[in-house]
Amino acid sequence: MISTTGNFSALLQALSLAQGSFKPSPAIVQGPSAPIPAISKIVAPSVNDSGNHLPAYGATYGAPPTDYSSFHPVALNQQGPDCSVQPYQTPDLGMPAFAPYDPAKAVVFRYRQQQSVNLGSWFVHEQWMTPSLFTCASGTRASEADIAYGWGSHDNARAVLERHWDTFITAADFQYLASIGINTVRLPIGYWNLGPDFCQGTVFESVASVYQNSWGRVVHAINTAADYGIGVLVDLHGAPGSQNGQQHSGISDGGVGLFGNDYYEGKTMAVLTYLMQELVNVTNVVGIQVLNEPQNVDELPDFYARAITAMRQVGGNAASFPLYFHDGFDLKRFSDFVANRKDFVVQDHHSYFVFTASDASESATDHVGDVHGSIAHDLASASERQRRNLVVDEFSCALTDQSLSRESDPDGARWAFCEGQVDIYQNETAGWSFWSYDKEDCYDDPGWCFKAAVGKSLPNTFFSYGKGPLGDPSRIPALADMIAEMGSPSYNMSDIPSPGTTTSPSPSEPSVDVGIFQGIQRRSRFRSDHRSRPLHTRRSHGRKREDASQLPAEPDQRAIAKGYSDGFLTAKIFALYGMSKLGFTGQYISDSLAKLGGNVIEPGMEQYYEQWFMEGLSDGEALISSNVN
Repeated sequence: MISTTGNFSALLQALSLAQGSFKPSPAIVQGPSAPIPAISKIVAPSVNDSGNHLPAYGATYGAPPTDYSSFHPVALNQQGPDCSVQPYQTPDLGMPAFAPYDPAKAVVFRYRQQQSVNLGSWFVHEQWMTPSLFTCASGTRASEADIAYGWGSHDNARAVLERHWDTFITAADFQYLASIGINTVRLPIGYWNLGPDFCQGTVFESVASVYQNSWGRVVHAINTAADYGIGVLVDLHGAPGSQNGQQHSGISDGGVGLFGNDYYEGKTMAVLTYLMQELVNVTNVVGIQVLNEPQNVDELPDFYARAITAMRQVGGNAASFPLYFHDGFDLKRFSDFVANRKDFVVQDHHSYFVFTASDASESATDHVGDVHGSIAHDLASASERQRRNLVVDEFSCALTDQSLSRESDPDGARWAFCEGQVDIYQNETAGWSFWSYDKEDCYDDPGWCFKAAVGKSLPNTFFSYGKGPLGDPSRIPALADMIAEMGSPSYNMSDIPSPGTTTSPSPSEPSVDVGIFQGIQRRSRFRSDHRSRPLHTRRSHGRKREDASQLPAEPDQRAIAKGYSDGFLTAKIFALYGMSKLGFTGQYISDSLAKLGGNVIEPGMEQYYEQWFMEGLSDGEALISSNVN
């Protein structure tokens, strides 16, 4: 949850680090490609100027919002749709502004373990998920472009989409997700969602006006997630020219025009660079996903390398900003790609069990065995190789009818399958994201709809420590000393602010060096109680924090003491923010070492720091868990 206590916000603000195959869709229908007009310069408005939030919508806290399946954008009659669009007046609210950047909270958002859900078919539409939007679409009625070209006029299409953007997912949904332990969402967007300027020279050029208010809705979605302590991974689901020919990339002709095409590659780089410029200093944006499910072409690693370079060249915090990319369903190839880099890049691997004859031939029980066997092994091997910079950001509870027909208890088999995936992805990677949060007729489809699966095929809650944020952290003995020393005894992690509210920083305090958390504000100096004791006695958890100047003089002992202390305290700091746990462990350690420098951890002593950081982290998390559960 978001802190509303000024002291704690100000303390953390002082951190010195800124910072399967495919989803189901109708078969691709080949058709004529739209002509591509001449290239025009891309310039989009900045969201960091001024403006107010769009209206928020409320609902009962802790309960799933109502089913979306009753929504119909057209007037229906017995003969079929007449495509008359229901009136929808959109107020001119300007461009929403992001809240001031809080680099401390950004560290927690970006490095913590992610329990996530995809917000599919909100800004990138899929016919099987929201079929009502395709009722009067054009052509094959299969993709985003078909909606934009349909509905009789551009104004009608815009009204249909804007009503959907404003009602499909609201503040009530983010509130619900936070209440059950979802701390991150993956937000698929297409390049067209950046606005009319980015539609020029693409299949969306003639319908660019449909998206004149789209980017403001994306900003509003990010801001609303922030109101409830939820991080956002912004996923470029549809790139200019299409990276995979799939309908969920925005087109219906099946063509893959991105790779090897200088024009489309240039436009895609412009889109990605713009996203970096706009989002790098947004506190709750955990990263940008460069592409979703691209074809695994030979030049894909080179494309990713050039995209990463271009985005990093934005400057400032872009050098350390997390960049995600999908591996084209080739886990090993892109595990090596990540392992050979030192910057914060994350591999996204998707896992489905419903799209092949082999999937159908296995029972649900066999799939459970695969998840706990070969899949767990492959993920663990990749994760270890690449600093744990790995997520499974699309999976579902979906199984074929054939797989379930082989089970005497189909519901129990689906539960074991879903729970097994969550357990393995949580333990072996830095996070997972269910596809997808909502769809029409959601409660008839627990395999694909998260709201229907919770409590049936999935657990009821997903908190990192098994329980949600407590009303008063001082009730947790393991954290009470941390709260007192950080000067925020009244910090309430269960506070839910009104949408659009922000916290105000308080005057700065002295700082402490805790690896990556150098500069964190607190009131008293910390000292070490374990640094001079034999290592086998290190598990005394009541110690104060050490002053870096009082670390042992011997390089190896210094690295050991500092590593253990940093790990132990990192567990506490993350727990103080929404009871989070560190997820991107290897990257965090690497970045901490870079931050500390050779004066603290001498060259050649890094392995001692890393080993004992993990010991301290484990002990800290165990202590917190014993106090909570």
